[in-house]
Amino acid sequence: MEQQSEISVHDSIHPLRTWGCWSVLIGALALMLVFAELVGPTFESRPSAATQIGEIAGEIKRSAWRTLLGLPAPEREIRAASVWSYLAIIAPLLGLVAVSLSLISAVLRENWRYPVYGVSLGATAIVFQFLWWLALVICGVLLLVAIIENIGEIFSF
Repeated sequence: MEQQSEISVHDSIHPLRTWGCWSVLIGALALMLVFAELVGPTFESRPSAATQIGEIAGEIKRSAWRTLLGLPAPEREIRAASVWSYLAIIAPLLGLVAVSLSLISAVLRENWRYPVYGVSLGATAIVFQFLWWLALVICGVLLLVAIIENIGEIFSF
């Protein structure tokens, strides 16, 4: 009889007062921030891809000539960080917080669904962020390889 009363008291706890519910909410927020980071920069005005590739190739050409002639490198421009660069740090950290809260929820033996969902959402945010940056690095390397392969055409007059 006592066991049934303990279960009914435990079941009456509001979900927002559990660690697991917060892990699910924070994991979902982390995943949404990862997607916002992926889509957000597309809304900023930028030159076309061809213009950007041309600027990269021109910078490589200028850098090669400076090195060849022994000239010093120009000073770098310092740009202010955008909101999207902060999201690249915040989203995986929130994913880690969601995983941590899920572990606390599992240790406290709360409803098993909350820790599972929280870990799933938090880990998905972390893994997706990592895979996205890995894909960007691979594309950047492929672009630089293509430019370096055509370096002879860049130096032609």
